[in-house]
Amino acid sequence: MKIFAVGMNYALHNKELDGALYKPEKPVIFTKADSALLKDGKPFFIPDWSERVDYETELVVRICRLGKGIPVRFAHRYYDAVTVGIDFTARDWQEEARKNGQPWEICKGFDGSAVIGQWVEKEKFRDVQALHFHLDINGNTVQEGCSSDMLYKVDELISYISTYFTLKTGDLLYTGTPVGVGPVKINDHLEGWLEDRKVLEFDCK
Repeated sequence: MKIFAVGMNYALHNKELDGALYKPEKPVIFTKADSALLKDGKPFFIPDWSERVDYETELVVRICRLGKGIPVRFAHRYYDAVTVGIDFTARDWQEEARKNGQPWEICKGFDGSAVIGQWVEKEKFRDVQALHFHLDINGNTVQEGCSSDMLYKVDELISYISTYFTLKTGDLLYTGTPVGVGPVKINDHLEGWLEDRKVLEFDCK
């Protein structure tokens, strides 16, 4: 099982990070280790080696068949379910890595950094590219987005990634975070919503 993730896929989040609205020339793809996956409502343990760990709420899709070099027009056949996930980011480490042109594996791929919610079959929704999702912390909405605002759509991402990696059943794709990221602290209670469905719930420790 591989975990793919997309950086800088919402213009307002790019402005939040860099002070400017822009679309990368091509999708920004990174991976997380399989030990990053955190599911079934288990608590997230904030690492003591980072001074700031941020939540990044994302729409996640589940790959359902083997594929390589997938054309965009066929990409919709290669995923069967969606949910909300959290791409936890050690922001202080990421800022240092970006400044020095270094990779993101530690700041993005550490244990427990890929939280995943309950899957919903994509047929339950009219359009995967028109899904609203949001994150509540301690009962307050802190981040919300809509997949229609993605700079690179789900099918485009799958086609692009499959140029370089063979996609396999069970692989996951975190599709990027909208504006509104922020830090978590011990005892925070997080709830992720996909439209009107609560698909994610866990605590920070």
